[in-house]
Amino acid sequence: MNTLSGPKLVSIILTKEHGYAAGVALSSWVALQYMGVRVMKARKRWNVNYPKLYADEQSDEHGREFNCVQRGHQNTLENYPQFLMLLGLGSIKYPLVSSIGGGIWIVGRLLYFHGYATGNPKNRQWGSFQYIGIFTMLGCAVKMIYDLVI
Repeated sequence: MNTLSGPKLVSIILTKEHGYAAGVALSSWVALQYMGVRVMKARKRWNVNYPKLYADEQSDEHGREFNCVQRGHQNTLENYPQFLMLLGLGSIKYPLVSSIGGGIWIVGRLLYFHGYATGNPKNRQWGSFQYIGIFTMLGCAVKMIYDLVI
């Protein structure tokens, strides 16, 4: 006969290290705002008016340059929900390691953005080490879930 003994209760105690995770989350918001400002300046500089998300590279003289700035920011926005989820889950039990991973991801994304913004998409590889950060946070999240369930 298979019976369940009831729900497993878990308490979360916030430590100083959880403050690091909160600081990394806030820093990531600042990084996104920085990129957004750079996109607004590029819009003004190369006269790419709203509601156009991207410039026409054939008809706009600086279309490629603008699109590279815009794409660097847009790609970061596309990855941002996963970053926040992994940082949040991993930092429940492993706040320091998750925070370090998050910091690596932010620096990597900034270098990715700056490389892309040069107008040469290949330069986005400057931030390739961001994956060290995302996989670190993924490992912390998986381990936290494993510890919780098992």
